[in-house]
Amino acid sequence: MKIGVFDSGIGGLSVLKSLYNSKLFEKIIYYGDTARVPYGTKDKDTIIKFCLEALEFFKQHKVDFLVIACNTASAYALDALRQNCSFPIFGVIEAGINETKKQIKDKNKKILVIATKATIDSKEYQKRLTLEGFTQIQALATGLFVPLVEEGIFEREVLNSVFNYYFKDIQNPDALILACTHFPFLSNPLENYFENNIKLIHSGDSMVEFLKNHYTLKIYKETKIEFYASSNVDYLKFIAKKWLNF
Repeated sequence: MKIGVFDSGIGGLSVLKSLYNSKLFEKIIYYGDTARVPYGTKDKDTIIKFCLEALEFFKQHKVDFLVIACNTASAYALDALRQNCSFPIFGVIEAGINETKKQIKDKNKKILVIATKATIDSKEYQKRLTLEGFTQIQALATGLFVPLVEEGIFEREVLNSVFNYYFKDIQNPDALILACTHFPFLSNPLENYFENNIKLIHSGDSMVEFLKNHYTLKIYKETKIEFYASSNVDYLKFIAKKWLNF
């Protein structure tokens, strides 16, 4: 059983970690479009074009499933990908919404969605949360978080300065949806910033639960990972080893 994980760069490693820890797959093929990251500042047609090119890569590797770990790609390209493919493809937005429903039972709780500009502009999270009955939804583009993670900048002083820039006019939310796969790597600093009075939600673990509930999958003793990138795959492997202890 082989699963593919696609991301615009290295942020999808947060989803990869959940899939790896589940041991539900014999092999994981990770592909990061590192030459063209970030997707969050690009237009819809460009995002779809890049994703369809990546799809051809995964077809060559004959994966059984494909997870689109990039929220921006999930927002704009999921339908196009499914129309051009015979194997199941899953996006992280649906998984993120499912995780929100699981963790937040009171539909009147204040929910803040943070993501790239393109994901926020798509309004996918806002529309889906509204359909689920949530009444207090804010959405905020926090694009600077992506290069901070990409560059491995986690110093508290730097992060708090950026957090203040984005959150200074935001009343403390009850839940924070990390609608970019880079953002889970900022989980601890975000919890500290909001003084641990907030639920952080991301889609990695929820994706595993979805796959377990919808498919008959067995546990493997070992899961192998192959890393590929459109540029500098050695750096991708270095980051994976550093962040995930692979």
